[in-house]
Amino acid sequence: MLPRVADSLSFLYLDMVRVVQDDTGVCAQIQAGTDRTDLVYIPTAALSCLLLGPGVSITTPALTTLARHGTSVVCVGAGGVRPYAGNLPDSLTTHWLEQQAAAWTDPAQRLNVALHMYRMRFADADMPDIASLEQLRGLEGHRMKTFYKILAQQHGIGRFRRNHPDQWHAQDPVNLALSAANTCLYGIVHAVLLALGLSPAMGFVHAGTQHAFVHDTANLYKTEITLPLAFALHQSDNPEQEARRRFREDLRLLRLLPRIVQDIQTLLTSGQEDAAQPSERRDIEMVHLWDPKTGALPAGTNYATGTP
Repeated sequence: MLPRVADSLSFLYLDMVRVVQDDTGVCAQIQAGTDRTDLVYIPTAALSCLLLGPGVSITTPALTTLARHGTSVVCVGAGGVRPYAGNLPDSLTTHWLEQQAAAWTDPAQRLNVALHMYRMRFADADMPDIASLEQLRGLEGHRMKTFYKILAQQHGIGRFRRNHPDQWHAQDPVNLALSAANTCLYGIVHAVLLALGLSPAMGFVHAGTQHAFVHDTANLYKTEITLPLAFALHQSDNPEQEARRRFREDLRLLRLLPRIVQDIQTLLTSGQEDAAQPSERRDIEMVHLWDPKTGALPAGTNYATGTP
């Protein structure tokens, strides 16, 4: 049995290597010199997410093994900044995707999931029992502004400058570290969504991007993980590299992967019977037929009632 996504290693970022499949497994070839090539084998079956930087080339057999083992592959920019695309293993059941689609297409359920997300982010706040998204967005803006101010005071930063993506090289260490850490977080969330067979595009708070649900889910953990980490690196000479390294170390302590899985399943099954027994893989037929009256029917069956 392959490890569940909740038990997998978090992520591995690769750059300036060639990923190939040999007789032993998937490995990264590193050109260590003009006459020497080092091999580093990748634990594909126990790895949740493989981040491929722009200096990586990968062979089809290696991608096939990664897909067979359920390891998500996400293409990212230099240094792990900005995810661009990811794969979806075809061996997954559509159970959780159907749950997501049902909640996303029903305006009442979509609103309920969005409200639940806001309440999860600010569990210690006095949230109104019934609130509109407009009210919660206002509360979020106020809370985040206050949180940034508190972190800046804790680390002796006189004034925190907002991020300007069009002036990347002029960013201060906090914004560089925050972008690097958030990208790693997006990659892991993206990997979990793909591992569960969910659509990263069908968000409940965000919309209009192929990573809308990734942003929704990642926002649940930023104030706890990436923001304090970024402000702690305000004097770092290499904030991006340190942010990725310390973020990976924090993941082992926080056991974030199981939390992401549980939180997503709780959000999508709130008030339903499946909420009591969430699981990553359900013991159901991988392929079945849909019927509007009876529901799922077994595939591969001849349903003819007579001789034509």
